[in-house]
Amino acid sequence: MVRVLNLEDLKQIGLRAGLDDVAVTGTEPILEARQAIEERKARGLHAGMTFTFGNPERATDPSLLFEGAQSVVVALRRYAPPAAPLNETLEPNQKTPKGTVAAYVRSEEYGSLRKGLEAIAEHLTLLGARTEIVMDDNRLADRAVATQAGLGWLGRNTMLLHPELGSWTVIGSVVTDMPIKSESHRVDDGCGSCRRCSEDCPTGALDEFGVLDANKCLAWLLQAKGIFPRAYRVALGDRLYGCDDCQVLCPINDSALDVSQASPGAESHVDIVKLLDSPDEELMEKFGHWYIPRRQPSYLRRNALVVLGNSGNRDDPAIDRVLSKCLNSDEALVRSHAVWAALRLDKKHLVAEQHRTSLLRDDPEGIVFAELQEWGMSMDGDVG
Repeated sequence: MVRVLNLEDLKQIGLRAGLDDVAVTGTEPILEARQAIEERKARGLHAGMTFTFGNPERATDPSLLFEGAQSVVVALRRYAPPAAPLNETLEPNQKTPKGTVAAYVRSEEYGSLRKGLEAIAEHLTLLGARTEIVMDDNRLADRAVATQAGLGWLGRNTMLLHPELGSWTVIGSVVTDMPIKSESHRVDDGCGSCRRCSEDCPTGALDEFGVLDANKCLAWLLQAKGIFPRAYRVALGDRLYGCDDCQVLCPINDSALDVSQASPGAESHVDIVKLLDSPDEELMEKFGHWYIPRRQPSYLRRNALVVLGNSGNRDDPAIDRVLSKCLNSDEALVRSHAVWAALRLDKKHLVAEQHRTSLLRDDPEGIVFAELQEWGMSMDGDVG
């Protein structure tokens, strides 16, 4: 006789282990989510993003995780939202420029989420079930499966919105071959006619309900390869990693439950001059848990230079020193963004001091030359 578990037992185990909510769904393909992913990919809205876009069929079919999978236990762990109101942190010409970091990476909530999932998986294993923990994994579209399990709805901002926890959550699952009884139902859309997230998105990345144009999303552009698009550099403001605007603006989060058990948070701001002064090894030791393209610290410096150009103090000699250092970087990516930051801060003399050969060296894609052209700087002889 096949034993059928009750969700409530697993939910209590999860709550005691630090999770904030637990639900269950079956392993049937989530066709609505698959269609949405494929449509957005066909329209180019994924902007080269892989994740679940890499294999939509696999990401929306939990049964493919292993043969015999029957149930998906989906769990949420809430993290602390930003303490400062939106845009309060950006102070033009502040003495020491600081870069803001998205709330979800300020604490180790994924570690706490995994511990809660492990507690559920251990219980199921003791009962003879096969289990597999899936979290932050492109094999499973976590927001889609959480919606299917009745943990919330997908909002206009594309985030999972839990009726009580809001969107400040990380999502994980335990896939098992044991049937689990549940009375969960999908949650109706609670956004209604609200357009706060789409109207106030700094780049217009949320013009369509529930559709993100990653080509314009600051959070994705900070993680994408290549130069940071010139069209969105000023809009980036002081964001160094991630963007919380569409969550901060969401009225569902205004009434969300207080965070009672969030993990201790790391600093919400990073000293930009110190970052640009730090050696590669130190940067990767401190920020290596972030998603950094190709694991190259030059991308951290790229982002930091855009923040510096937006918020650096023109009268601070430390700014001149660090810009000169970056203009002499071995990385063309760093030099090109240092050109932008220097010229945005009206420090043309720092660029003009550079020798043409040195500034344009080792730049097969011509990104430094292109940046200079954007600012109308001559390339005859020395730059200037």
